[in-house]
Amino acid sequence: MKSLRAAIIGVIGLVGLATSGAPAIAADYPNRPVRWLIGFAAGGPVDVVARIMSQSLSEHFGQQFVVENRAGSGGNIAAATAVNSPADGYTLLFVAPNNAISTSLYKHLAFDFIRDTVPVASIMQLTNMLVVSKDMPVKTVAEFIDYCKANPGKVSYASSGYGTSVHMSGELFKAMTGINMVHVPYRGSAIAYPDIMSNKVQLIFDNLPGALEQTRAGNLRALGVTSLQRWPGVPDIPTIAETVPGFESVGFYGISAPKGTPPEIVETLNRAVNEALRDPKVVERLTAIGGIPKPMTPVEFGKLIADETEKWRKVVEFAGVSVD
Repeated sequence: MKSLRAAIIGVIGLVGLATSGAPAIAADYPNRPVRWLIGFAAGGPVDVVARIMSQSLSEHFGQQFVVENRAGSGGNIAAATAVNSPADGYTLLFVAPNNAISTSLYKHLAFDFIRDTVPVASIMQLTNMLVVSKDMPVKTVAEFIDYCKANPGKVSYASSGYGTSVHMSGELFKAMTGINMVHVPYRGSAIAYPDIMSNKVQLIFDNLPGALEQTRAGNLRALGVTSLQRWPGVPDIPTIAETVPGFESVGFYGISAPKGTPPEIVETLNRAVNEALRDPKVVERLTAIGGIPKPMTPVEFGKLIADETEKWRKVVEFAGVSVD
């Protein structure tokens, strides 16, 4: 009987550990540095926003959120690294339109982004902006289209890699205007800017934070934003849709984690990000680079990713592009 009683007590103890383990982990999280994988080169718009948020999260938790740039393959190198990392909350992935686009653009990805990750938090919404070399003899979208038609195949546009919104904005523009431009992919938009400034490559449809920095510095000329309506941060810049009706390419930034990451840790991170997005100092920094903070629950962010994946699938099909 004593042995039976001891066994029962042992089983009860194990059940107690099983039911209390996850909350205990969440309560202790994070107790060491967290790495945040970024799919593009340092200095670009994704990197800039990641560093703003990582500073806030580091201060909130008292542990470092370390930005780790894994550039290449349109952000898929970083995504693959995240998917294959332990699902313990200590590896996160910066999520952007490239993750939604790659699902349909790349034909042989070794992972399924929606299946193999869990949504954590939304950061902000943003538009792209068409900026051109100051050596280009154009000052409006209409003049740019006319120039391209008069010089077929002689105009090249940079991107931050295949499958990014920067790339697909260019492909959508080509498809909707009938112009012929040459695509030149880089491992991040920051790397492309010296070539655009020197007119080796003539333009880029970059995420607003990067494009805005270059136009404010007087390095490039802004022609239009890719949102349907004029963007709040740059109301003086016309939309491309004012010249090309229906043209739209609006993106999002956020955080995901490997599938299997404990829900309690996801919720802990989500609350911290949403708290940061209510901090006037963080809001000021994000709006200064053209972003619109968009706090969401993990479920809401997951729906956004699913909706964006379907939206970009239609764009990929319309533009008729793919990457093997």
